Amino acid sequence: MRRGNTEPRVLTPPLRELDEDTSLGFDVIRFAESVLRVELLPWQRWLLVHALEIEGEFGGDWRLRFTVVLVLVARQNGKTTLIVVVTLYWMFMMRCALVIGMAQDLTRSGDTWDATEQMVDATPALAREKVKGKRGNSGRDLVLSGHRHYVTKPPTRGAARGPSAQLVIMDEMREQQTWDAWDAVSDTILAQSNGLIWCASNAGDALSEVLRAKRYQAHRALGDPDGWCKAVETPALASMADAPTMAVFEWSARPDRSLWDVDGWCEANPSLGYGFLTERKLRASISGKTEAGARTENLCQFVVTMARSVFPEGSWEAGTDPASEIAPDSPLWWAVDVSADRMHTAVAVCGLRADRTYHVEVVAHRAGLGWVTDWLRERADPARPWRIAYQGKGAPVTSMADVYGQVDGVEMVPVTGSDVAAFAGRFWDGVAALDPGRGDGGSDAAPVFHRPQPVLDLAANVAATKPLGDGAWAWDRARSKEDVSPLVACSMAYGFATWARQDEGAGSAYEDEGLLVI
Repeated sequence: MRRGNTEPRVLTPPLRELDEDTSLGFDVIRFAESVLRVELLPWQRWLLVHALEIEGEFGGDWRLRFTVVLVLVARQNGKTTLIVVVTLYWMFMMRCALVIGMAQDLTRSGDTWDATEQMVDATPALAREKVKGKRGNSGRDLVLSGHRHYVTKPPTRGAARGPSAQLVIMDEMREQQTWDAWDAVSDTILAQSNGLIWCASNAGDALSEVLRAKRYQAHRALGDPDGWCKAVETPALASMADAPTMAVFEWSARPDRSLWDVDGWCEANPSLGYGFLTERKLRASISGKTEAGARTENLCQFVVTMARSVFPEGSWEAGTDPASEIAPDSPLWWAVDVSADRMHTAVAVCGLRADRTYHVEVVAHRAGLGWVTDWLRERADPARPWRIAYQGKGAPVTSMADVYGQVDGVEMVPVTGSDVAAFAGRFWDGVAALDPGRGDGGSDAAPVFHRPQPVLDLAANVAATKPLGDGAWAWDRARSKEDVSPLVACSMAYGFATWARQDEGAGSAYEDEGLLVI
């Protein structure tokens, strides 16, 4: 029987050798095993020692090295047990006045709170200090003597405002799709000399806004060991400041592992082979999921395509071709779009491939709106003008069309009314034409291919739509979880191409130095 790896595959290394004098973790382990009578697994002991590294010396001036600890591990490996142990140590040994527990909802945080209260009730030395446990619609409160509290809060903007806490537990962090909860709760530890935010989760997806950003910061600090930062980077992520007091301890399968590679199982499941989690159970769990679901839940791998794409399952991936390109003799159809918050602009092109199917590509994506004018001026040819499609009404790009249209060699083509829905629908049909699940493979739509591009792939997986009546719909920039201007621009370019079917502005879709995505 194989056993899971004790040490995580990705970790923030210690500054010095960790022993009784340099880590609080050893005392937490003694508390767990001698007071709580909890037998910790090797990986749990390892994590406590490394996550609770200190600076300075006990008996003098000391502090925890990390204020944020990010623990990533596959499902059903014992994260809750660790949370209970850390919570009780902080309350009974550190004598902290307030612990805040937060998860995706009060039910999930309440489950951890229940386990903590049960541990207190089962341990006579702790039960003597219990005053009461309160359950209410707005959360739960475990009250100890000396006005100490362990409360659960919903993940909302105002839930954690108020008194400062010495420990904040953020469970299932992958479910936080906005920054409301993080922004509210992260400041509660500022006034504490040894405040700690303990974050636990399995891998997230494209909608895991906070977890994705925090993992990006941590991986970037380690030199991007998986190349993941480069793959998912957006201007917003790239602009995030470094977080020197944050640590990551990640048990995850190496990105190139197959779904059935037992070595990958051991990397992501440190509890494997220690009784309750067996290879047989893990194999059965993986077999009952989609590949994306199994990779996220059981291999703790971040899979961008976990978001519920509006396209048929597998069709976007089927249209991904690293070698795809526009044929030299193809006319070019251009489009431009601006994000809902007017912070980014995307320029896309569509053309015919050598096999006479279609290719779309984001040729430029940058922060701001004004850069497009110079970008067009450097490339457009007055002798063979570029015709650029855009949404002519009710979109952020509309206000910029006149500005872009002043560039010599550029003609802006507004798309309005029912054509907005028609262009979106035609693009959906072009992607769906490659649906691997289509029984007869029959479709009148012209298939559309694209290269792997993180800004486009992410947009395709998180884009929302809004109904326009009678089954028609359009892309909804405001409701989409990310900037979808790359997708909207590609959709507009493809719609323009398939609608017009005529030679347009010639010239290369590519810059001299190759594809530009910024």
